[in-house]
Amino acid sequence: MKPPILTIIMLTVISGTMIVMTTSHWLMVWIGFEMNLLAIIPILMKKYNPRAMEAATKYFLTQATASMLLMMGIIINLLHSGQWTVSKDLNPMASIMMTTALAVKLGLAPFHFWVPEVTQGISLSSGLILLTWQKIAPLSILYQISPTINPNLLLAMAIMSVMIGGWGGLNQTQLRKIMAYSSIAHMGWMAAIMMYSPTMMILNLTIYIIMTLTTFMLLMYNSTTTTLSLSQTWNKTPLITSFILVLMMSLGGLPPLSGFIPKWMIIQELTKNEMIMMPTLLAMTALLNLYFYMRLTYTTALTMFPSNNCMKMKWRFECTKKMIFLPPLIVMSTMLLPLTPMLSVL
Repeated sequence: MKPPILTIIMLTVISGTMIVMTTSHWLMVWIGFEMNLLAIIPILMKKYNPRAMEAATKYFLTQATASMLLMMGIIINLLHSGQWTVSKDLNPMASIMMTTALAVKLGLAPFHFWVPEVTQGISLSSGLILLTWQKIAPLSILYQISPTINPNLLLAMAIMSVMIGGWGGLNQTQLRKIMAYSSIAHMGWMAAIMMYSPTMMILNLTIYIIMTLTTFMLLMYNSTTTTLSLSQTWNKTPLITSFILVLMMSLGGLPPLSGFIPKWMIIQELTKNEMIMMPTLLAMTALLNLYFYMRLTYTTALTMFPSNNCMKMKWRFECTKKMIFLPPLIVMSTMLLPLTPMLSVL
């Protein structure tokens, strides 16, 4: 794709999300989602092949269905309230329809089926945008309507997402699918806390985006998409390999890494609200995620695979990709835990 065209498309994606985040009119929210959807399709098909075409078609169909549901919820709310303003007193039926539509857009269970399929069919850079930037707009709307959301519906979706995000990734060898299931699980954690502390959801989203961004950039740096190709990186880039190990642990939520902050805060907040079963289930299913991250670290850094160069001379080409933001991102995705008191005050 030519740079000017890519720039225009990226600006449309960004402006679509910005419109959704800043407007207070339901029609503009819908228009923002549509702008974002129509501009992201060429980005998903950046490397044109049949798989990317299939992934982009699946993505378009699910997102278009979600947009239709959202519009229906908006119209029901309009008929009941007589206004287009995004307010905190939604009609219950409209609220359920909007929550369902936004869950489809986010890939929350039971509407998660498209996430692994679409992520697997597209390139790593497109997958990065899909699993980070594309989550911001729907979550900003959920944040705004959080007081009127049906708690039973959202908590059921949350626990299902965390469980499916754990179970689904167990037997995967494709890194993009593993990241997709990881995304489903993280969305479940965000949905769980949405009712009780929406600002905590924003903290979780920020840390999730930082960690996913760093992981994808490291995978792009190595051009690895499978566990097998990742297991041979120690031979060429041992430092990068060890960073991937630490990042996987952080994504799994192990202390003393950054990924532990949102899990700790969410469990604390849920127990304050006299919920015992929910955080217990969340913590137990988080172990499933930790297991498949551990599998990746085991194959990557904890076992020495047979070296495919017996010579001292390096036979692989040097990586020419410029990743200038990688060092600060690695620091942020692993060492933020001491800042927890400050983050909790914010």
